[in-house]
Amino acid sequence: MKPDLRLYALVDPEVAGGRALADLARLVAAGAATLVQLRDKKRDTRAMIDAARAAHAALRAAGIPLLINDRVDVALAIGAEGVHVGQQDMRAEEARRLLGPAALIGLTISSIAEAEAAPLDAIDYAGVGGVYATGSKVDAKPPIGVAGLARIVEALRRRAPDMPVCGISGITAANAANVIAAGADGVSVISALSLTPDPAAATRDLRAVVDAALEKRRAK
Repeated sequence: MKPDLRLYALVDPEVAGGRALADLARLVAAGAATLVQLRDKKRDTRAMIDAARAAHAALRAAGIPLLINDRVDVALAIGAEGVHVGQQDMRAEEARRLLGPAALIGLTISSIAEAEAAPLDAIDYAGVGGVYATGSKVDAKPPIGVAGLARIVEALRRRAPDMPVCGISGITAANAANVIAAGADGVSVISALSLTPDPAAATRDLRAVVDAALEKRRAK
């Protein structure tokens, strides 16, 4: 299954604006998010499974896939549609072996070297960045900017011309069009959706920006 990365929303209890993750998932779904990832770096496994199961139920009703950040065990426990792994997490090849051919598996890529070494046969998309500075990740590397994003997208697509790519980190409605212009198929967003008074409206606004930017790129 090819992922729809146009508006890839992350939900995280540390960046949820006081909302339960299931409620936040429901709100971004109402705003036309195309994919959702649950990221939880601090809670114990049982609490994470409970929250993920509730979010999954909310998204299933909307027909939107849920991916789990890093935790293949949690994805298996709740029947999530897949996982997203980083360079220091379980290898994508191992995640594929455990989750099977139908799962969606994404990999974070932050450099041309990582793009050239990525196991593209084992993944369904690449999350490239961080493009901009972010406050939602304490161990974030320096941003690569849209020029860095464009170079990594080019390196990936030399190897796999149809590899879906989303830009990650620090993306808002004000800069999302530049991410799409640099070659990404969509944007992965957390704070600009979760930390707003109306996540559904913020999601709709950002989705409109992304759709317009994609249409502009196609027209060239």
